[in-house]
Amino acid sequence: MAIEFDSPVSWTAASPETLAMLQNLQPNILKPHVREFLTVLFLTFYDPAGAKTFIADLAGAMKSTHDHLGEIERFKKDKIPGTPYIGFGLSAAGYGFLKISPMPQDPSFQSGMHQTAGLNDPPIAEWEEHFQTPDALHAVILIGDMLRDDRNAARAKVQALIDAASGVTVIGTQDGVGQHNSNGQGIEHFGYVDGRSQPLFLTEDIQAEEDETDGIANWDPTSPLKQVVVADTAAPDPGIHLGSYFIFRKLEQNVKLFKEMELKFAEDLPIDDDERAGAMIVGRFEDGTPVTMQSEDGVESPVPNNFNYNSDKSGAKCPFVGHIRKTNPRGSGGFRQTRQQEHSHLMARRGQTYGVRTDNPNDGATANKPEKDVGLLFMAFNSDIGHQFEFTQITWANNPNFPQVPPGFAAPGVDPVIGQLPRGQARPDMTAPKTWGDPGSLSSAPAVPQAVTMKGGAYFFMPSLAFLRSLRTAGAEMAAR
Repeated sequence: MAIEFDSPVSWTAASPETLAMLQNLQPNILKPHVREFLTVLFLTFYDPAGAKTFIADLAGAMKSTHDHLGEIERFKKDKIPGTPYIGFGLSAAGYGFLKISPMPQDPSFQSGMHQTAGLNDPPIAEWEEHFQTPDALHAVILIGDMLRDDRNAARAKVQALIDAASGVTVIGTQDGVGQHNSNGQGIEHFGYVDGRSQPLFLTEDIQAEEDETDGIANWDPTSPLKQVVVADTAAPDPGIHLGSYFIFRKLEQNVKLFKEMELKFAEDLPIDDDERAGAMIVGRFEDGTPVTMQSEDGVESPVPNNFNYNSDKSGAKCPFVGHIRKTNPRGSGGFRQTRQQEHSHLMARRGQTYGVRTDNPNDGATANKPEKDVGLLFMAFNSDIGHQFEFTQITWANNPNFPQVPPGFAAPGVDPVIGQLPRGQARPDMTAPKTWGDPGSLSSAPAVPQAVTMKGGAYFFMPSLAFLRSLRTAGAEMAAR
């Protein structure tokens, strides 16, 4: 029985082919792996044979998706903690240097993030140094765990393999650490619950979403396997050996500016509710309550995800420009796309915050908030970079005319959180309701300034474990010649 790519898969009742796929797929792709403490290493290679042997050695320290899912079940049942996550990806330059053929065929992957003009990123000369020379950025390693000491031990193990390898050098390092609000929920540095809305690829996760949270009647996160994985064409058996395209972007957050602009946005509308002003910018209150569901926070356990915008066709609850409405319109975007077509653009997001806070993120103050050196490590898995990440950023977030609005309504504007226009181009005004749910109270206010700066990034392919292990023989053969 072949793997069913047009639907989610079960891991507890997997067919032999699906089981083989899960035993060779890297973790964190189909289901997030806990990465409370994370280290990202960026590598360059100098010796193809030595690099291939190193990669094969590293694969010996990596676990599979099937291993990861089993660890989750053991922890639920017996509280036995899992092992650290180690993930590995190659860039197009890495495939080229190692002379591995065929290279993954996604055209965006092959050309690179720095070549995608529509992203409106800063000039590459302004990116962090290790991102400025894409031809030398060959690989990425992710090392993460719930506990700092376990992450550190895994990192030391990886570093020992690097030190013992021939022609492998770390050219950049980035640490990440989780942030939490007073409810213990994971948040990004602006203070909003992050990561609740995700496509789900495992039937077990879909059933849990329906049974254990607020359901899936209004928004169904069910997603086909083909939305996140593709054949690993260089692997021994591409029919069951799969991989995924990995997006990495370092997004610095000016927290002070963002908190100031929340207050100014409330003044400019004007409304006397600073919390709702921020919620209209993001689309959720800080605790995760969707602003389209109610006019105040307070339904954070669990954070609701079973909603759509059917009752808010005028943007009088959640403005059309709200960040989560721009990046997941939930069937309301228009432009002749059905809900299923819109859903196909969604990515498996696996982001992590970075940076050390010296303030209390939950103190309600503004003046003491950081202006730099903190932010989000945006990470996501795609099966088609152009159709998913690039489409979301270019056609949705950066597009002032998305989503489609009723006749006579002002264009939504650029995503106020991650939207980017060409340098020097002014951000258009935003429209939002003075009174929640009242289309007659819609008012225009100056766009909030950009508080997120992209500091660098790259595209990688996370190959199958079978492919990574196969490089041991290739490396030995190259060294013998």
